Amino acid sequence: MSTYTLRSKRRRSALRTAAFMSPWLIGFAVFFAYPLISTVYFSFMQYDGFKPPTWTGTDNWSYVFTDYPMFWPALRNTLWLVVVMVSCRVVFGIGIGLLITKIKTGAGVFRTLFYLPYLAPPVAATMAFAFLLNPGTGPVNSLLGDLGLPTPGWFNDAAWSKPALTMLALWGIGDLMVIFMAALLDVPKEQYEAAELDGASSWQRFRFVTLPNISPIVMFAVVTGVIQTMQYYTQPLVAGKVASGVIGGSGQQFEPGYPDRSTLTLPQLVYNLGFQRFDYGSACVIALVLFALAMAFTALLMRRRGGLIQAGD
Repeated sequence: MSTYTLRSKRRRSALRTAAFMSPWLIGFAVFFAYPLISTVYFSFMQYDGFKPPTWTGTDNWSYVFTDYPMFWPALRNTLWLVVVMVSCRVVFGIGIGLLITKIKTGAGVFRTLFYLPYLAPPVAATMAFAFLLNPGTGPVNSLLGDLGLPTPGWFNDAAWSKPALTMLALWGIGDLMVIFMAALLDVPKEQYEAAELDGASSWQRFRFVTLPNISPIVMFAVVTGVIQTMQYYTQPLVAGKVASGVIGGSGQQFEPGYPDRSTLTLPQLVYNLGFQRFDYGSACVIALVLFALAMAFTALLMRRRGGLIQAGD
């Protein structure tokens, strides 16, 4: 076969491959590459959405990292939620999944009861939790007071606002419960039987049999949880508004983060700077910080995946 024929065959093969990949390539270019390049571009510009952008160099970056007082509290809150909320959701999801797989009677009822809260709209669920955890009139604090226990301020207390948001996230654990249930039911029963014959305890069976088998699902839950928490916007904003008593109509300005910037997250800053203050350059800087953090967490978790798989070694 001549060299020209080989080149022609390879060219046709490459064009055929590109044709099959074109839907993905177009989607990647339109919905990822172009927005990312535009975000980087506008992060070095002074742009309010009305006038043409003007070059300002690293002024936006300097402003966000040194002069913008809300950035560092929002970053600390976001990292706290990533570490604590995601960890609690994964552990709680595995626990609920194990519990339901062990139930012999009425498992469908419990499965439905645990899954239903996940279907609640985020705004409605947050408002309901703000009512339940109201420090003055809420039923939770009334019950704690009747039992002689401390009554936290919840969404009105900077020390308790993030734990309250974590409780809200655990209440809507239905998505992870279903995923972990499917993974747990797929663990080979022969491995459990062999472990029992070797005299393994319940904890040893979980550590050496269950966890290695469901480790890919655990990794999936952690990575997706980190990405979702990096985009955490609606619940802390609504909780802060309800707790502060500021529930106004459209167009009303509200400084996010109540109480004492404890519910402030980076996505709230992106919206506040970009669509309320029309400072698109600084908003793009924070968006890039979020992107970098999500990539760093994902890369770190993927590198550590091998250690989770070998947990029983």
